[in-house]
Amino acid sequence: MSKKTTPTYVPALVTVATVGVAAGAAYVARTRKKEVTGMVVNRVLERPAGRSSYSDLGQSLERAGTFLTGRAARAADTHANRELLAHIIGIERWGQQRLNAALGKPADQTDTYHPYRPPQDTTLRDLQALITTTRAATVDLTRRLGHNPPDDTLTIQHNSLGPMTPKAWLRYLTQHADLESRKLRGE
Repeated sequence: MSKKTTPTYVPALVTVATVGVAAGAAYVARTRKKEVTGMVVNRVLERPAGRSSYSDLGQSLERAGTFLTGRAARAADTHANRELLAHIIGIERWGQQRLNAALGKPADQTDTYHPYRPPQDTTLRDLQALITTTRAATVDLTRRLGHNPPDDTLTIQHNSLGPMTPKAWLRYLTQHADLESRKLRGE
């Protein structure tokens, strides 16, 4: 009985092809970053959010906020968890400031999120309370946008994702907090 063997060059060929595809993808991502980012923003944020009303987006923010506050409440008092909660709060407050432009208020569209972060010495308990009040403020902002909806073509600049509609911003804030809060660790 003869044993069929795979030539040794087949795994090497597969490895070279895989590395080549990965290198090609990295090259495309580097050279066409704006196009790739625009495509992702369109498919993940703009399209789904565009089909939603401000009422729908507000309800989604509230539901996600329940999970967010639950994860925050179960988080252990560690430096990493405090940093993560401060980051989530800072991004959400920064997004609120940007979204105020949709309500006709002046909003700096070039600043970073860092000034909106709570101070580094904020306690876990205070961060847990801030996460709740910050999300409640986003839900309130969403309701105000629903009562006075901006033009569907209005876009507001995101520093790394580019211009997004207010609805896409709200979806972004929902998803950002949800994804980041999953990194919180309990005791």
